[in-house]
Amino acid sequence: MSNNILQAKGGNDLNASASGRREGGAGRGYMNWSGGKDSSLCLHYIQQDDRYQVDCLLTSVNAAHDRISMHGVRRSLLEAQAASIGLPLQTIELPEQPGMQEYEQAMVSKVTSLKNNGYSHAVFGDIFLEDLKRYREEKLATMDIQCVFPLWKISTTQLMQEFLQFGFKAIIVCVNTKFLDKSFCGRLIDESFVHDLPANVDVCGENGEYHSFVFDGPVFKYPIPFSKGEIVYRTYQAPKQAQDTCNPMNQASEYGFYFCDLSPD
Repeated sequence: MSNNILQAKGGNDLNASASGRREGGAGRGYMNWSGGKDSSLCLHYIQQDDRYQVDCLLTSVNAAHDRISMHGVRRSLLEAQAASIGLPLQTIELPEQPGMQEYEQAMVSKVTSLKNNGYSHAVFGDIFLEDLKRYREEKLATMDIQCVFPLWKISTTQLMQEFLQFGFKAIIVCVNTKFLDKSFCGRLIDESFVHDLPANVDVCGENGEYHSFVFDGPVFKYPIPFSKGEIVYRTYQAPKQAQDTCNPMNQASEYGFYFCDLSPD
């Protein structure tokens, strides 16, 4: 692993939730891929750690609209990312607004298939949300899948600096209007973007303030060509019962988001 990444990790052992790996080799893992900034940086970290062999991407997709769940990025651009990275893509196909039971059934089905094909580790780009980390660990432990969190507890300021220094390029595709206004949607992630973020917004958007689409960087063999389209506003009513949502961090009664549509070139 590179010295820069070792120093960034601060010896956190990649925060594997359990220590076991396959005898005589690296633990075979799949990357939980959102197409955004944190999962791209996370993949970059894990690819340089010989304890793990990550050879598959897994993404939740809104099957009704052929777009990445939450981010709203077209399936065709997700597939273009996977092709440039050079890893096969697996998807969890979800309805437009899945409940927790629907989500977990689809997730269990897909992860069981991966487990049966030799996968033992699930890699996540989470940084500091304790409840979400615990949720992932508890659910996957029932399937004997170990969770790995390469970015866990690293300063988000440091992670953003590394993201830019490593040469990643990304565009903001979704902003939560609770935190950011329309002007941030469709912007490139650069020093100017970071400077303009309000003080109450995490620089990496770890609280769901924004989502991004990464189109170039060290994990890609070539840039992903795309065109920027219209920016649209959508509201979503939160389920009345916590068990009715596939978002374990759900708290608000209604969500408002701006989405920047991207089209493949």
